[in-house]
Amino acid sequence: MAEINRAVTEVAAGILLDSQGRYLLGQRPVGKPYAGYWEVPGGKIEKGESVFAALKRELQEELGIDIESSEELLVLEYDYPHAYVRLHVSIIRSWTGNPRGCEGQELSWQRLADEKPSVEPLLPAAWPMLEKLRLLLA
Repeated sequence: MAEINRAVTEVAAGILLDSQGRYLLGQRPVGKPYAGYWEVPGGKIEKGESVFAALKRELQEELGIDIESSEELLVLEYDYPHAYVRLHVSIIRSWTGNPRGCEGQELSWQRLADEKPSVEPLLPAAWPMLEKLRLLLA
């Protein structure tokens, strides 16, 4: 792994997977880096917070849902122009509430069986997450 000369931003990302084999993407709102790009929901892990606690908090804030459990999928790093991020990606199969864009963001359910999402552009770091998910569930 290359040496990092930038601060690492720890991020929890949650792939909501429903019983129909669909996953949820959200569109980044105006005012954020990469506004208009589609991503897996989640956000920064606060100091002293576990990945699960961050996921629970972020998905409540972003989507208005309460998650009950998660399973780790992978950890990956990505060097964006605005931040170097370490993404802790989890699969979430169980939640209460109906996901909605609480921050004004658009949401889109995507079929895992489809080769690529029907929405674009996708954040670059989202591609390896979806590839790993497809391999796991193939």
